[in-house]
Amino acid sequence: MSKSDDILPIKPLETHQEGIPFPEQVPILPTNNPIVFPHMIAPVILEDEAMKGPIDDVLQGDRLIGLFPTLPSETDEDEQEATLFRVGTLCAVLRMLKIPDGTMRLLVHGAARIKIEEIVQQEPYPIARIKRLDEREVEDMEVEALKKQTLDTLRRAVDLANLPEDLFVAALNVEDAGKLADLVATNTNLNQEQQREILAEMNTKRRLRKVFEMLTREVQVMEIGSNISEKVRESVDKNQREFFLREQIKALQTELGEQDPHQQEMNELRLRLEQKAMPDHARETAEKELGRLAVLAPQAAEYSVIRTYLDWILDLPWEEKTDDHIDLQKAAKILDEDHYGLEKVKERILEFLAVIRLKGGDLKGPILCLVGPPGVGKTSLGRSIARATGRHFNRFSLGGMRDEAEIRGHRRTYIGAMPGRIIKALKEAGTINPLIMLDEVDKLGADFRGDPASALLEVLDPEQNDTFADHYMDMPVDLSKVMFITTANSLDTIPGPLRDRMEIIRLAGYTLEEKVEIAKRFLVPREIGNNGLKKSEISFHLAALRHMVDNYTNEAGVRSLQKQIASICRKVARLNAEQDSADEAAGKKLRKHKRIPVDADKVEEFLGPPRGYKEVAERMGRPGVAVGLAWTPVGGEILFIECTRFPGKGNLRLTGQLGDVMKESATAAMTYLRSNLDLIGVEDKEFSEYDFHLHVPAGATPKDGPSAGVGMVSVLASLVTGRRVNDYLAMTGEITLRGSVLPIGGVKEKCLAAYRAGIKDVCLPGKNKNDLEDVPEQVRKAVDFHFVDRIEELLPLALEGGSKKPSRKKGKRKK
Repeated sequence: MSKSDDILPIKPLETHQEGIPFPEQVPILPTNNPIVFPHMIAPVILEDEAMKGPIDDVLQGDRLIGLFPTLPSETDEDEQEATLFRVGTLCAVLRMLKIPDGTMRLLVHGAARIKIEEIVQQEPYPIARIKRLDEREVEDMEVEALKKQTLDTLRRAVDLANLPEDLFVAALNVEDAGKLADLVATNTNLNQEQQREILAEMNTKRRLRKVFEMLTREVQVMEIGSNISEKVRESVDKNQREFFLREQIKALQTELGEQDPHQQEMNELRLRLEQKAMPDHARETAEKELGRLAVLAPQAAEYSVIRTYLDWILDLPWEEKTDDHIDLQKAAKILDEDHYGLEKVKERILEFLAVIRLKGGDLKGPILCLVGPPGVGKTSLGRSIARATGRHFNRFSLGGMRDEAEIRGHRRTYIGAMPGRIIKALKEAGTINPLIMLDEVDKLGADFRGDPASALLEVLDPEQNDTFADHYMDMPVDLSKVMFITTANSLDTIPGPLRDRMEIIRLAGYTLEEKVEIAKRFLVPREIGNNGLKKSEISFHLAALRHMVDNYTNEAGVRSLQKQIASICRKVARLNAEQDSADEAAGKKLRKHKRIPVDADKVEEFLGPPRGYKEVAERMGRPGVAVGLAWTPVGGEILFIECTRFPGKGNLRLTGQLGDVMKESATAAMTYLRSNLDLIGVEDKEFSEYDFHLHVPAGATPKDGPSAGVGMVSVLASLVTGRRVNDYLAMTGEITLRGSVLPIGGVKEKCLAAYRAGIKDVCLPGKNKNDLEDVPEQVRKAVDFHFVDRIEELLPLALEGGSKKPSRKKGKRKK
C-alpha cells in the first residue's frame, strides 16, 4: 500500500463537465509513476527535456493532455505505439512547478478514459487522435455486496498500513462502483500490469471485482507480515535493523512457500564444502571465505570475487586421483600401436614407467623433455603415456607466453584475476595426478611482466612442487603427483636452470621407409575418415606413398606428408560428391562410389608435378662447391658451400647471412691452407694474387655453427687446386688451426638429412664414430661413412683424384 494524501477524488472540474465538447486530438505523455485514473488528482514528475515543450503549449491552450502507461520493451507493437498502452486518461493540468534540478512537477486531474485511434503528429511532440471510452455501469445485488466487502477490506488495509483515515472516509462517500475501484487501485501498490488491466476495464462490476481480489491479497500479505514481525521482533535487537529485515523476508518467503535465493546458494556451498575431500588448510580457508560471503549482499562488489574464489577451491581435485595401473607389456603395446619406429625413445619411456611402478607411483624423478622437429610425434607420445598409465591427459602450449601470471596466476586484488594455467589444468583434468604436457617449452618469452621460465622452475622441480604457490589460490597446492612431460624443437632457447630439471629425449626424425610405414598404418586411415570417405572408395599404393615422401615432402616429421594425403582424399571426396549431386539432379538412385586406386601417376594427377628435386647433382661437378651438413630446430639439412676467386690481394669475402662462428671457421680454413701449401701442392701466389668470395646460399636464412669448417677447407682447397669435391659426398666437422677435426653434435639429424638428399658418402669426425649407433639401420646400409681426425686425412678423401676414394654408387640411390 502507499501513503498518499495528494491522490484523492474531487468533484469534476466545471470546465470538463458533461456538455463541454470532447477534444478530438490531444498531446500524449508517456508515464508510469503513477498511472492516473479518471476523477483523481495526482502529481506527475517529468525528467525528459523533450516533454517540457508540449507542457508549455498545453498550459497556454485548453490545458488538456493524454497520459498513457508505457509497455515493456519486448512488446511486438510497432514504433511509437510500441512503447504506449493504447488506453489512457484524459487529464487537465491544474498546476505546474519547475524545480531547480531541471525536473518539472505537474498536478493533473483525470477526466475520462480514452483510447488512441491514430498518431497524427510525431514532431516536435506526439499528438494523437483519441476516442472517449464510455463505462458500462452495472447496478445489482452483487455490485452492492462487492462495494461493502471492498470497504471492509479497505478498512483493514488502512489500519494495517497506517494509511490516512481520510482515504477510508473518501471511499465511503463514493457511490459509483467504477469510481470506487479507481480510488482503491490508485492507493494500492499494484504493479504496472495490474494497473493497466484496471484502467482498460470498462465494465464497472468486473473492475470492482478485480480490485477487490487484489486488495484482499494485499491485506492477507500484510496480516501475515504483521504476525511474522511480532515473532521476529522478540529475537532481534532494535539496533540490528539489517538483520531484522533479512529475517522478516526469510520468514515471509517461508510462509509463501518460497526460499531466499541467497540463502539457497549458501546452503548449496556449505553442502559442497562438507562433501568435498580436501586438506585442512584448504578447508579452513574455504570456511572463512564462506562466512564472509554469507554476510554480504549479492549486490556487493566483493560478492562475486569471493564466490568465484570459493568455486575454484571447491572445484580443485585436492584428493581425487586415478590409480596407476602400469603394465609394461600393455604400455609397450600401446606405444607400438600409436607410433612406428622410435625404438630408443620407447625404450626410455618404458624405463621411466618401470621406475614409477617400482616406487609405487612416486614421481620424484626427472621430468621428460621430448626434443625434436615438428611432426615427429612428440605430443602424441604424451597421449600414449597417459593411456598406458590410466591418467587423465591435459595439454597446453607455452609458446609465446610472456606473463609470469600465466603460470602463477594473478593476485585476487586485480579485477578479473584468475589462477594460472597449471591450476586450470588440474581443474580440467579432475584429478590430482593427471599427465600434463607442456608444449613448446623452448618458445617461452620474457618481458616486463615477468619470466614464465623462472616460474616453471618450481612447477617442474620434484623437490619443491609439493607446495606450489599460485598467487590466486594463495595456499600451497600439491603438484608432486602430477606427471609433467615437456616438448621442444630446440634446446638452445631453454634457460639452463630449467633445462637442468629435465631429462632430454631426442626424436631426430624418420627415414623414408619409416614415413611410408607411418602413412600406411596411421595417416591414410585417419585422413580417409576425416574426409568423409570409406576404405572401399580409395586405396594408396606403397609406390604412391614413396613417391609423395621422396618428391613432395622434405621434412624430418610427417606433417607435410599428412597434408598431401589429406589433399588427395579431398579431391576424391569432391569427385564422389559431384557424382551424388548429378544423380540427385537426374532423379536417379545414388550409385555406389567406385574405388579409386592411388598410384604414382595418380599422385601427380592430383598434386601436380613433383615440388622437390635433388639438387646435389646440379650443384656438384665443378671446383669450388662442397656439401655440408647442418642441424636446425626442424631437423637436419644439407648446406651448400660455394667459393670463387678473382684477381686481388688475398682478401676473403663472406656472404650468406653467416654468424660469427662460421666467419671464424672460414678465416681459420684460409689460414690453415696458406700455412700448409705443401699439403695441397700449390704456390702462395694462388692465394696472394686473388681475392676469394665464399658464399653459403639461402642468404635469407641466418646460419651459424662450427661444423662447417671441414666444408670450407675442402671448398677452398678445391678452388685453388682445380680439383672437384667428390660427387655425392657431404661432410661436417669443426677444424682448428693445427689441422685437427673436432667432434660435432646432431649426428643423427645430419645423417638423416644426407639420406633424404640422396647423399652416398658422409665424412664425420673420428670422435663421432660411436654416435652412429643412434642412426637408423636403413641409413647405415644406404650411406658409406668415413671418419677423419685431421685435415690431412680429409683432403685426399674429399678432393677428386685423392689417394683415398669414397666408394662410388652411380645413379640415384635405390629406394
